[in-house]
Amino acid sequence: MSNRPRGLLFVVSAPSGTGKTTLVERLVGQMAGLTISRSYTSRAARTGETDGVDYNFVTRARFEAMVARGEFLEWADVFGNLYGTSVADTELLLESGRDVVLVIDVQGARTVRHRGMETTAIFVMPPSLEVLEQRLRGRSQDSESAIRERLRIARQEVVSYVEYDYVVINDELVATVDGLRSIILAQRARLARMRGEAEKIVRTFT
Repeated sequence: MSNRPRGLLFVVSAPSGTGKTTLVERLVGQMAGLTISRSYTSRAARTGETDGVDYNFVTRARFEAMVARGEFLEWADVFGNLYGTSVADTELLLESGRDVVLVIDVQGARTVRHRGMETTAIFVMPPSLEVLEQRLRGRSQDSESAIRERLRIARQEVVSYVEYDYVVINDELVATVDGLRSIILAQRARLARMRGEAEKIVRTFT
């Protein structure tokens, strides 16, 4: 049994194409004790993606069975594909003392919030609609109709930033990662998190 305090749960959301996954992967690579939650998805793996590393790729039938058994903390249908966060996987990481980042959309973030879980929610915004469109086209992963649909959804999602605790603008990768890192460090230093360690130090003074 770990003596570390229960981990903190972070939620990071952004419109598709903003770069949230790249940002969080870079952040996790820089910070000890921080891990990204690996989602389950019904979609096929893209070129370069690995099952059990990027996502847990499952069939739609298996995903729907997991939904029926209540195995997801949150799940959503995103552009026709199902994505979900495992309750068991998340709890295991938090209980081990690791801080966990959920990279999920606005729908998923609302579901987690409605479940009453204590989270720190961060919304990542693109610098503008024009920049977002350039990034989506630069990925060369989607058809024209898919890009237009992602932009339509983005227009709806950006106004949801008011539901989050923090907002960062992804205009430059290094600076944006630094901003996210500052948020993680600030949450780790909160009194509720540090009281036990602080009291141990105080006892050495008495």
